[in-house]
Amino acid sequence: MTTTKKDLALRISEKLGVKKQLAYEVVDTLFKAMRESLIQGNRIEIRGFGVLGVKDTKPKPAARNPRTGEIVYVPARKKSYFKAGVLIKKALHQPLTQQDPPAEADQTSTVTGEPSESASQGPPEGQSVA
Repeated sequence: MTTTKKDLALRISEKLGVKKQLAYEVVDTLFKAMRESLIQGNRIEIRGFGVLGVKDTKPKPAARNPRTGEIVYVPARKKSYFKAGVLIKKALHQPLTQQDPPAEADQTSTVTGEPSESASQGPPEGQSVA
């Protein structure tokens, strides 16, 4: 699910008991200030949440166009990053519940304990396992 600026403003409005329009203006002003700060190359540190920043990338004089294989020059540029804070990291590193198996679960049959039919087939013909 995606949370939008409007969703954040509604939560603030409900939590603080202020008008929705005021909450939206506060959220919008906050994000504009953050955007301007990042564009100027500043780092934004929000304790308990994380760090937003801008890094310079190095030029890549011998990169390849993946479609044509042609060697192309990629100039240096700036890129943004987000580093999650301790509270977010702890919340995200909780084990998943039994109801949500990992995407690539152990492919053994729950009935026999033997590898399932799809697990023993291997990769499709012409493909290697890497």
